Amino acid sequence: MSWDRIVMVDWSGGGDRGAKPTKDAIWIGSARGGIATEPEYCRNRVVAEDRLSAIIEGAAAAGERLLIGFDFPFGYPAGFARAVTGSDDPLALWANLADRLPTTKDGRERVQVAADLNALFPGDGPFWFDLFKDGQVPRTKPTSFPITEWRQAERQTKGTFSCWQIGGAGSVGSQALTGIASLERLRERHGASIWPFEPLNAPVAFVEIWPSLIADAVAAGQQEGEIKDAAQVRILAEAFSRLSPDELAKMLDVDAPEEGWILGLGHEETLRAAARQGRLRNDCFALPPGVDWTPVDDALTMLRDRLSPVTGEETLSLGQAAGRIAAADVTALRSHPPAANSAVDGYGLAEGLAPGLHHIPLVEGRAAAGAPYEHALPEGKAVRILTGATLPEGVTTVVLEEDCRVTETLLSVEGPLKHGANARKAGEDVSVGHAIVKAGRQITPADLALMAATGRGDVTVRKKLRVGVLSTGDELREAGDPLAPGQIGDANRPMLLAAIAAMGHEAVDLGICRDDRETLRAAFTGAKTDVLITSGGASAGEEDHVSALLTETGTMALWRIAVKPGRPLALGMWDGMPVFGLPGNPVAALVCTLIFARPALGLLAGGGWTEPLALTVPAAFSKRKKAGRREYLRARLVDSAAEVFASEGSGRISGLSWAEGLVELPDDALDVSPGTPVRYLPFAGLIG
Repeated sequence: MSWDRIVMVDWSGGGDRGAKPTKDAIWIGSARGGIATEPEYCRNRVVAEDRLSAIIEGAAAAGERLLIGFDFPFGYPAGFARAVTGSDDPLALWANLADRLPTTKDGRERVQVAADLNALFPGDGPFWFDLFKDGQVPRTKPTSFPITEWRQAERQTKGTFSCWQIGGAGSVGSQALTGIASLERLRERHGASIWPFEPLNAPVAFVEIWPSLIADAVAAGQQEGEIKDAAQVRILAEAFSRLSPDELAKMLDVDAPEEGWILGLGHEETLRAAARQGRLRNDCFALPPGVDWTPVDDALTMLRDRLSPVTGEETLSLGQAAGRIAAADVTALRSHPPAANSAVDGYGLAEGLAPGLHHIPLVEGRAAAGAPYEHALPEGKAVRILTGATLPEGVTTVVLEEDCRVTETLLSVEGPLKHGANARKAGEDVSVGHAIVKAGRQITPADLALMAATGRGDVTVRKKLRVGVLSTGDELREAGDPLAPGQIGDANRPMLLAAIAAMGHEAVDLGICRDDRETLRAAFTGAKTDVLITSGGASAGEEDHVSALLTETGTMALWRIAVKPGRPLALGMWDGMPVFGLPGNPVAALVCTLIFARPALGLLAGGGWTEPLALTVPAAFSKRKKAGRREYLRARLVDSAAEVFASEGSGRISGLSWAEGLVELPDDALDVSPGTPVRYLPFAGLIG
């Protein structure tokens, strides 16, 4: 089940908070695709109910599904609903509270309602905290409750407050009373589904949240000077909107028909990872004023400085983690080796040996890997020991088997032998707590061995970056399809999909889109990927719809890069998704992908910015290059010298197949003759 928009609400049980935005008031945050709008401040519950109604009506008019979270309990401990309404149905209790608590700007009425509800129980009743010091409810917490104090959800969560406490810092009792009454009115007005009490089959659903469930991620994402309540709804809305349908479905799969539940409880790591995902500004591709032609190095610097990781995190077993990017530093859970052990097959001694022949009695038994000698070595004795075996107590030195003469009871060996010879110390390779793999590193088979040896069975990695590839153009047809006059096979898409997959990302085939603005808009909206790469339509012509669509969002930046082949690179954001609009020419599309998109995708994936592997080799060609643009020539090495393709024509796809790399010629003028040192970028370092 998917939702088009996520709204999060920080509720308040108090009265009007005034016109100036402040803490401890009602705040509304909204996000789609991981990008939140500016949180909205509501000074009281009347304003908040009206604003939420408007949001719901707007979503209904747009045909959108809306998930709205509220930070107060939706239910009370088991038995309370029956005591008040005669039924275990929590929604009967909702209706009862809505009748008792009309929408007002004042906050005093909630204490009277709490007092009235207390009167239904023997003794003082469950609600407490004399908020206005008028004696309507007990001042202190009851010594015993006529209804249990905690719901199951609170019993599984640290730091929560009881729904019976109606005042005091952090309390939720007043929020629950007033919030449930308001939500019941919104439910009746708009037909919302209430989770987890009803099936989520309405276009709008209300769910219970608790921002402190991921307090560390919220604190990390709070901006300087931002009111905490506003930060909470913004970050939670972003996090829930980044979840996959399957992840959200798992969180919603809860059986709590009377008490309710906190969405995300039990899935904190998933939600925390979503909250920590990088956030890209809509203006991240904007060029400085007055910039027209952009040198290659300037373009690369701007991409490196403005992009950040957008992928979430997941925990995988070591068997699944090869090639993935470590999401955080991985530390050793135990030292390696975990205990002092023998580096060779031989005999263990207490000390080194002085020069001369030594005859040393042997003890019975031996030490082997996985089968230790379980006694202390007596003074003046030796013990048989095999490679990898833990050194028995009293053994510090091992004499190599080949240097020994042995009978059943006696070891004869010629000294000298250094103390500690042929013995490995505990932790001499890696000590416990040491960072063995750094965040951002692509995990290698050797890394897996190190993690396994130091106690790791799993590792937290970045989710694979999902890169959508879309070709545009009325003239394009699928490879192998019959071609009418004027039509051509789509060469770019299979090439780019293969290149992106070879880089370690998840390549998503989005097909061919014809030159129609609305069709392309639907393709962009339906992509549901982390990044979108298009080819064609990236310039400023009449049929350049990629540029036109990005211009509509206000994020379009046409980078005219001083590069050959290439030049136009359309960059922008679509619902929080970075879009790279490549030239339609296959040679230019591949060159721009390798030079610009490759390092940018690595950074977005969480692997950091990587420079290409470059070799300096002699040229096996001649060329007079003009100043002004950096040039990339299709090339390969022959006898360790760079040979270039016979034609520089950007339409010659055969040259891409022929080549094994690129020769990069600098921005300045250059005369190249055979033997001139040139910079060679092998495809193996750019793609594989």
